Amino acid sequence: MKHIHFIAIGGAIMHQLALALHRKGYIITGSDDEINDPAKSNLAEAGLLPAAFGWYPEKITTDLEAVVLGMHARADNPELLAAKKLGVPIYSFPQYVYEVSKNKKRVVVAGSHGKTTITSMIMHILKHQGLDFDYLVGTRVAGFDSSVKLTDAPIIVLEGDEYPASPEERRPKIFFYHPHISVLSGIAWDHINVFPTYENYFSQFEQYLAGMDKETVVFYNNEDTEVQRVIAGSAGHVKTVSYDTPPFHYVDGTAVMDTKAGPVSVSVFGRHNLLNMQAAIDVCMELGISEADCYTAIASFTGAARRLEKVKEEKNLLVYRDFAHAPSKLRATLNAVREAYADHHLVACFELHTFSSLNEKFLSEYAHSMDAADEGIVYFSHHALDLKGLPTLEKSIVKDYFRRDDITVIDNKEELETSVRNMISHKNKPVFLLLMSSGTFEGIDWNSVSSH
Repeated sequence: MKHIHFIAIGGAIMHQLALALHRKGYIITGSDDEINDPAKSNLAEAGLLPAAFGWYPEKITTDLEAVVLGMHARADNPELLAAKKLGVPIYSFPQYVYEVSKNKKRVVVAGSHGKTTITSMIMHILKHQGLDFDYLVGTRVAGFDSSVKLTDAPIIVLEGDEYPASPEERRPKIFFYHPHISVLSGIAWDHINVFPTYENYFSQFEQYLAGMDKETVVFYNNEDTEVQRVIAGSAGHVKTVSYDTPPFHYVDGTAVMDTKAGPVSVSVFGRHNLLNMQAAIDVCMELGISEADCYTAIASFTGAARRLEKVKEEKNLLVYRDFAHAPSKLRATLNAVREAYADHHLVACFELHTFSSLNEKFLSEYAHSMDAADEGIVYFSHHALDLKGLPTLEKSIVKDYFRRDDITVIDNKEELETSVRNMISHKNKPVFLLLMSSGTFEGIDWNSVSSH
């Protein structure tokens, strides 16, 4: 029986991969210096939570089939050094996922934005059609018990990621999946801590395409000029198929796709999500599902967690949250809400939380990104700056970068709650509160907000 050891088992995807291999019958052990929920509870329930936190090189023996190394571990990690000394095979999680899916048809969704949504939509359609498949996705998806599944299924759907694979392997995760089918959803600079210039970031997608086999099919976003540029320059040896936003209209805030077979109402809204939906349908048709069956299936898709997810609804208030954190994501999400809910007063609240968004060198990228909102708040915490080792930010400087005179910048949690309550109350029309962050606004309970 294979024994796999995870260094930094508490990561969001790392622990899900560990659980998937555990379900497959592997012996799984792991270590980490800190594990928080939901990983802590998930590992404990499966009997995989380490007895004590910390690094224990004695856990590394020649009996191990492999070590899977997470990004949280440092290059001088004692267990990593022990594995090297003993000659135990060391993999990053994407390298190991490829190892266990070499004989599967691999679908990889790549790009700066839309990856999770497109991956989730593909999963939903395949499940609706009763196909047997494995998957790896970055969040909880309705109808699925976990975010990683590894069995003997003939297909695997993978959410790709341009972030480095591990401390030992600094190349992007997407380089290691070797897809038969891929989606390229968009290119917009991100991860400034790893890719200090846009040109450096763009080149990762050039290398991703250049490394593909000539039989690979790439579906690409024809509405993104940077995607068009990378396809023109680096994808001449593969089969490329463009996709665009399908025809649709709104009926009382519900998006209705105008298909050849007639109108199809869907549960997501926004041009970017309809564009994502088209990508998912194209992939599923490439996998052999009819267009009609794709439409039937997608009508019941309710979305991925924290991707334009409804938090609360009352008479004159809608509250949604979205994972948007990069400038292009803010624009797409705000424009989607503005179009679908044109009769609402749109209040947008955005938290600077990622390394890039909290870095003054990157902040100019956010110019005019919140213009679609009627009122806007930008929030950041000094605790987040400290955790990322970044210098303090002045509220006035942050405001200048957004290029909107009436935007409110707040660095205090209590003040944020008060300001939001004031903005959503006593309006002469219904209010749409949009919360955008890859964080949690320091744990604020948004269910408690009310327009009354």
